[in-house]
Amino acid sequence: MKTFELKGEVRTDLGKKASKAERVTDKVPCVLYGGTSNVHFTCTNGDLRKLIYSPEVFIVNLNVTGKACKAIIKAIQFHPVTDKILHIDFLEVSENKPVVVEIPVKLGGLAEGVKAGGKLALEMRKLRVKGIYTNIPETINIDVTNLGLGKSIQVGKVSVDNLEILNAKNAVVAQVKLTRAARGAAAAAAK
Repeated sequence: MKTFELKGEVRTDLGKKASKAERVTDKVPCVLYGGTSNVHFTCTNGDLRKLIYSPEVFIVNLNVTGKACKAIIKAIQFHPVTDKILHIDFLEVSENKPVVVEIPVKLGGLAEGVKAGGKLALEMRKLRVKGIYTNIPETINIDVTNLGLGKSIQVGKVSVDNLEILNAKNAVVAQVKLTRAARGAAAAAAK
């Protein structure tokens, strides 16, 4: 997994008014969970931009007023109208405690069904996995070379070493859909 460096400052004033005052100065209130105690801190909006608005999953090397730890993003709250970041929850990770994250899915190969006139559709862009953070890959690569017309790959058929996939086993990850041209060619061949 990729790493991201982030610096923060400890917050002493907590509550709605203090959080609103921090947001006015272009800072985002954050909380770090999972350690011995919860740590309330702030980060600048500019520092968080590359972390939040990216399809990739990062391990965050968090430095809060001199204390360093590794964390992942657990939850983000956005403003309903302006989409500004209102609050972020981080979860401290360790070598002996599994974490749950969503990993992007990447399809590889040219499907047989696409050669026959079908259209490849990625139905699930991310899969929810559970495991130790050092075992989590940047992407889950799925080979679709043997996928025929009208066929699909379900979550139950996808496996990743040292990780447990938490999505429903019968959920479709990718499929080759029949197009009008492929249906017409199949009907013409049947006559």
